Amino acid sequence: MLSSGLKSHLGQILESTIQKVEVLSGGDISKAYCIYTPTQRFFCKVNNSAIAMEMFIAEKDGLKIIDHSKTISVPQILGCGEFEGNCFLLMEFIETKKPTQKDMETFGHQLAQMHSFPVGDSFGWKQNNFIGSLPQSNTYHTEWTYFYVHERLLPQLQMVLDKKLLHFNEVPTEKSLLKGCKRFFPEIKPALLHGDLWTGNYLISNEGIPYLIDPAVFYGHAEVDLAMTRLFGGFGTSFYNAYAEHFPITKGVGERTDLYQLYYLLVHLNLLGRSYYPSVMRLLRRYFD
Repeated sequence: MLSSGLKSHLGQILESTIQKVEVLSGGDISKAYCIYTPTQRFFCKVNNSAIAMEMFIAEKDGLKIIDHSKTISVPQILGCGEFEGNCFLLMEFIETKKPTQKDMETFGHQLAQMHSFPVGDSFGWKQNNFIGSLPQSNTYHTEWTYFYVHERLLPQLQMVLDKKLLHFNEVPTEKSLLKGCKRFFPEIKPALLHGDLWTGNYLISNEGIPYLIDPAVFYGHAEVDLAMTRLFGGFGTSFYNAYAEHFPITKGVGERTDLYQLYYLLVHLNLLGRSYYPSVMRLLRRYFD
């Protein structure tokens, strides 16, 4: 539970008395709370790890750039800081409901609009951030294949080697990774991506408004977000049909989906262990010498 000192500090930020604090489930990395004042509810994440402040700043900046695109909603950020050894991210509380097909159709249209937001000609992001609790490197590159191999696949593969989750003979060389990806990656323009778009990282409000949460933003190929949505079951036909009105399906999308999911499967292998080994090896053997 929140300490009395942090509770008082958050009350000062909200300029209101905190009447009740409720622990929320689902916070894998940080502790999550619903904070009640006499008139409103708020959402707060708290974490005291060594990288907590860096993670919260990256999350705040990611939400801000999505909000800046004026294409899809994010929770309003009310405070981000540290108090008595605990880092916190305080934001608007979104009342949610089960999505309808119409809600998911709206979501598909809005995600496509976000992917159309102009971001320049380079792939990457102004700062490194995190995918889950793992570091995510975002050094800018002008060529997509080079970015994806050097900033996504190679760091995760090095991590699995360091953790002895793969043998070095099972890991493709840089040359093989570049060759395998180049076969299927088209010439594209960078898009603003959420970066970690699974079912736990969006909300549908009671009013039917889609919200994005917990981003790992960067400028990349729009299909990366779509690949992640499909990794654990998919978002439903109405979502994909709406999205396709803006970005029609193109040749090689199946192979690219595999290659983009490889990154997220490597992340899961590094975070959660050997149960993801078969899925990772299936894709490594299929696409790389």
